[in-house]
Amino acid sequence: MDRLDCIDNLDRKILSIVMHNARIPSKDVAQVCGVSRAAIHQRIQRMSELGIITGSGYTVNPKLLGYSTCTYIGVNLERGAMYSNVVPELEKIPEVIECHFTTGPYTMLIKLIVRDNEHLMELLNKKIQMIPGVTGTETLISLDNSIMRQIPMNQMEEA
Repeated sequence: MDRLDCIDNLDRKILSIVMHNARIPSKDVAQVCGVSRAAIHQRIQRMSELGIITGSGYTVNPKLLGYSTCTYIGVNLERGAMYSNVVPELEKIPEVIECHFTTGPYTMLIKLIVRDNEHLMELLNKKIQMIPGVTGTETLISLDNSIMRQIPMNQMEEA
């Protein structure tokens, strides 16, 4: 069964609300949805168990913590099969916040948040490019993040 088959319009409404504010009290969600707090809690718990909701927490502004540069690095490997060996090495680098196995010109695409260009160069030269199997990298520096959002629940059609 597809996970989309496991949620209904009330679940979508709940997701739409909590995706915009994970700290919203259940009583407020219940009021908007017209159901009890217990129903909200049960549905959120069920969606967590199904893996539809994968976490909750705070979004931190890295710039205010001294990490002003966001960068994407296309990584090429000797062989695509080396991906499973390279990922654990990238996990050791805290500045790597995303890693994707991709099609196209790169074997992998990683996202880093670093203090500055010097910090980026140090990570590239002394860590990322030193990982066995990495044959090349191409760095793209993000100048601005104009859109950052979750998938909109109000546009998902019921299965």
